Amino acid sequence: MSQAVLYALGSVVLVSLFSLAGLVLFRLHGLTARYVIVALVSFSSGTLFGDAFIHLLPESVEKHGFSVSISLFVLAGIAASFVVEKFIHWRHEHSSSPDRIEAFAYMNLLGDAVHNFIDGIVITAAYLLDIRVGVATTIAVLLHEIPQEMSDFG
Repeated sequence: MSQAVLYALGSVVLVSLFSLAGLVLFRLHGLTARYVIVALVSFSSGTLFGDAFIHLLPESVEKHGFSVSISLFVLAGIAASFVVEKFIHWRHEHSSSPDRIEAFAYMNLLGDAVHNFIDGIVITAAYLLDIRVGVATTIAVLLHEIPQEMSDFG
């Protein structure tokens, strides 16, 4: 097995272990928990944007040259994120019936599984590109994963 794949597997295991970070929220209550979650979600978004625009996008441009297709992929990703968020908030309700809670739990589990699968693909692709890019991406995913898992527990 190549060194890059071993690094990728180790990184994915490390990121998976950090999913237990949500247990910290059980010790926090009320406004403190809300402030921590808002700060961590902002930090999480910033890390992913920073990694994408400071590491991954320049690496892609350096390797393949600047092209309209790279710009279109970035724009399509931003537009797709916007559409998905609008669709999710369009159906957002504050119902507490058992059927709604159970459906939300299944959706959350499925979404989390897809999210973690994509994290693994991104980390592996980054390591296959370059070890340094893989480490930077692992750190970004790790810093993104902590608030994401805390929000699952909260």
